[in-house]
Amino acid sequence: MIVEQDISKVRVGMYVLDITYPKGKFHLVKAHWLESEGIIDGLKRKGIEKVLIDTSKTKVVAKIDKASSAPHQGKIFRHKSSWSDKRFQQEVVKAKRVFDKSKDIQKKLFHDAKNGCPLDLGPVSDITDESIDLIFENPDALACVINIRHKDEYLLEHSVAVSVLITIFAFYLKIEKEMVRKLAVGGFLHDVGKIMIPDDILNKPGKLTDDEFEVMKSHAQHSIDTIERTPDIDDLSLEVARLHHEKLNGKGYPNGVSADDISKYGRMISICDIFDALTSNRCYKQGYPQVKAFNILRALAKNNELDDKLVDLFIKCMGVYPVGALVELDSNRLAIVESHNLEDPIRPRVKPFYTLHPNHFEVDNDIDLASTTDELIVKCVTADDYDLDMDQIIEYLAKEG
Repeated sequence: MIVEQDISKVRVGMYVLDITYPKGKFHLVKAHWLESEGIIDGLKRKGIEKVLIDTSKTKVVAKIDKASSAPHQGKIFRHKSSWSDKRFQQEVVKAKRVFDKSKDIQKKLFHDAKNGCPLDLGPVSDITDESIDLIFENPDALACVINIRHKDEYLLEHSVAVSVLITIFAFYLKIEKEMVRKLAVGGFLHDVGKIMIPDDILNKPGKLTDDEFEVMKSHAQHSIDTIERTPDIDDLSLEVARLHHEKLNGKGYPNGVSADDISKYGRMISICDIFDALTSNRCYKQGYPQVKAFNILRALAKNNELDDKLVDLFIKCMGVYPVGALVELDSNRLAIVESHNLEDPIRPRVKPFYTLHPNHFEVDNDIDLASTTDELIVKCVTADDYDLDMDQIIEYLAKEG
């Protein structure tokens, strides 16, 4: 039987045919099963209220045994992943392919910009469309993947990550999909001018001198000039790139634009740009945990550099513990955040993957912290804290899945 179902009554295992309300704002690439709570949470965050369900195709998904979520007690446990666990890990693998492909496209953009060649917008539009569709299907998967960082690839990865972040944020704010496409392209291109900055300044480990900082700031104008020469570039894509370093107090660059002339979209990309810069590992510094980055964003908003309301919305969008963040549990294990619990944001769904003392990889079933009192998050951590890297973690989880 085909029925219209309120999103609050939708459950994992249901087969969704279409989005019925709001009509016309969103569309499914294809009918599919809702294979994780993360997908359903993603639909809710986008503002989707009703969907069309084929009840004859509903699958029964086994619930996680609470006993399997209990903390270790001196024994080694290894549980087979549930069906929904496997699906999430498969989506992460697919998201990683999109992320890696995006970096290859970014590399070509930097090469063309450095050599004064026009940028080819076709591959950029194609890959951002692919990212948008993936985010719509499961925003948690790509949000998880952008935490995979190589310290020597910050220049390539940063713009890709900002494009993903502004896409996730825009969907959360219920911005129309066509507008999201333009924002994603702008995020992808926003830092292309950094290829003009000498490496000794771009990668300097210490504080820049005043003269060096002036050279560094020039990347923003280089980006604008390059994007303006790009055939068929949309005005909105150019706008977000032009405004990404401007501040509400008028002390930003390259043009010292005041708050009245900084659009909502310019304010959004500033938040995404700073958040990614704060949380990224680079060859000369370790990134901050996401929770600390949120505190810095709030401090910048208090200083009238960022939009305070949008900062709070961004934090709600990302979650207190963002998807892809690493946390230490009180069972002396590390886990990766797989999805949010909207009703209880300090208790997300997590997947343990690493045991401390002795340190070794050991995957376990995912745990909904909102439904158990046996596990608590002790703190948010980074992979570097334990001499791990996110690429290694994701590859391990994908293999186990």
